[in-house]
Amino acid sequence: MAMRCGFLAWFALVVLQIAWHAWLAPPANGQISLALMLTLPPLLFPLLALRRGAKRALLWIGIISLGYFCHGVVAAWSIPAARIPALIEIALCVLLIGTLGWITRSAKKGH
Repeated sequence: MAMRCGFLAWFALVVLQIAWHAWLAPPANGQISLALMLTLPPLLFPLLALRRGAKRALLWIGIISLGYFCHGVVAAWSIPAARIPALIEIALCVLLIGTLGWITRSAKKGH
């Protein structure tokens, strides 16, 4: 259950970046492709870790999501037009980090 929740949050974070920069609150300079080139690759990087296991991939996305959490806080605070997508980004990052804690706690109980 925790793994599924983590992967769904990861997928939702990827979809959110596309929706955010292409539709919900496009960049002021109009360079949507540049915004996506900066925001999507870090989220797709953990796909390489899937070869070594789903837990490893979720660990990487959890670490990477800390940056997206910070981005969401800054955007929610300073860009009124991006407040809703930023709050969604924050919630998804918290869900990812919570999922990692859930997985770790479950593993410790099993040992």
